[in-house]
Amino acid sequence: MLPSDKFHDECGVVAIYSNPEAEKLAYLGLHALQHRGQESAGIVTSNGMMLNMHKSMGLVADIFHEGELSKLRGTLAIGHTRYSTAGDSSLLNAQPIMVQSNKGMMALAHNGNLVNAQEIRAKMEAQGSIFQTNSDTEVIVHLIALSKEQTLPEAMADALRRVEGAFSLVMISPDRIFAARDPRGFRPLAMGRIPALPGEKQDTIVFASETCAFDLIGATFERDVKPGELIVVGPEGITSRFYATPLAQSSCIFEHVYFSRPDSRVFGRPVQESRENLGRQLAQESPVDADIVVPVPDSGVTAAMGFAAESGIPLRFGLIRNHYVGRTFIEPRQTVRDFGVKLKLNPVRSLLEGKRVVLIDDSIVRGTTSKKIVRMIRQAGAKEVHMRISCPPTISPCFYGVDTPSKKELIGANKSIEEIRQFIGADSLAYLSLPGLKMACGDGEKTTYCTACYTGKYPTNWVDVEEIQPATASNL
Repeated sequence: MLPSDKFHDECGVVAIYSNPEAEKLAYLGLHALQHRGQESAGIVTSNGMMLNMHKSMGLVADIFHEGELSKLRGTLAIGHTRYSTAGDSSLLNAQPIMVQSNKGMMALAHNGNLVNAQEIRAKMEAQGSIFQTNSDTEVIVHLIALSKEQTLPEAMADALRRVEGAFSLVMISPDRIFAARDPRGFRPLAMGRIPALPGEKQDTIVFASETCAFDLIGATFERDVKPGELIVVGPEGITSRFYATPLAQSSCIFEHVYFSRPDSRVFGRPVQESRENLGRQLAQESPVDADIVVPVPDSGVTAAMGFAAESGIPLRFGLIRNHYVGRTFIEPRQTVRDFGVKLKLNPVRSLLEGKRVVLIDDSIVRGTTSKKIVRMIRQAGAKEVHMRISCPPTISPCFYGVDTPSKKELIGANKSIEEIRQFIGADSLAYLSLPGLKMACGDGEKTTYCTACYTGKYPTNWVDVEEIQPATASNL
């Protein structure tokens, strides 16, 4: 597996209600959300009477062939694509999770992290519950099954009131689709519609982690699922209720910095607009005399566009990314320096030679990859390399659905900016300020953001940085 020094969002979800090709739409939706997770994927469909599932390790296009999709024919579907660390890369934890319970058949797919999952699970196991996975998603499934509420919507609402943390989830029963977000609105979840074709009885209702999935399947964005809201789509139509009182909004600002695709609309705002603003604000706060602006592809491209536009320094793609690198590789017997980075990126010497370069990226995690990229650009003949980062230093791990290293591994938590500059070998280094980040992403306009990874101030009371491990595949 190629080394990575980026944060990883844990997954993406999609749901389809009332379409004769629901399984194909779910597949296409997951394909559009592949950037949110590349470890495993799964789809559960309903033909109105029973649920069928297929999930496997790997990329969406490799898992779902025509033959597999033909076995999943139905009019309702949910899907999930997941990222996990190598140590927990197993089919056992792939989603959706499907069960037969006293509430009937159901399957659930989840994006986020429950900070009280281990506590709930320990109590359930002490009372005799048996868990099949180490995913916190299964905790929600057990809570639904054990709820004293009689109907599935009421049981789901009851279960969601008992968990704390970040979650955007979709669930399927034989005749209904459910969608819900946590009361703080950490992770995104959008609702859309595909107009009925001639001969079809009703419109198709769809849900997805990002609106880019709607574009691929021909759906129109209608609105975001609101924090604390549970939407049920069934034979009776669309019903909505708030299972919990919405709390102070804490939407993940890193969705705008890095996770979401630029063509998506997230938390009521175009991601492209936010990222260009990040670059513009960065150019205002930390100008530099240089000849060209070079993005680290693909994460730094949109911010670099904003930086170049604001500074007047021309944008040049001085690093070319190889998009066809597999997850494994054969390394030459004589080890090549910076081999993993060179597999992904290659400098354009004719653009870089003799130039003063502004290198734009979205973040520095451990600093190891940035160091290799700076060295690569120097070796291609750059006269100066000035690194600019379109967010503040990351000083704290995330507990709400983002795979981040521990605090001791985050270079921003352990070194000064000058020490980081020396470590990566840049001529200068500057980060975007926290106020600049919030302004660029429209904080307070349509949502307020969680910035705990930059401040260490967490919006939930359950988080104890000394005791709880960051969100990893073991608890997602």
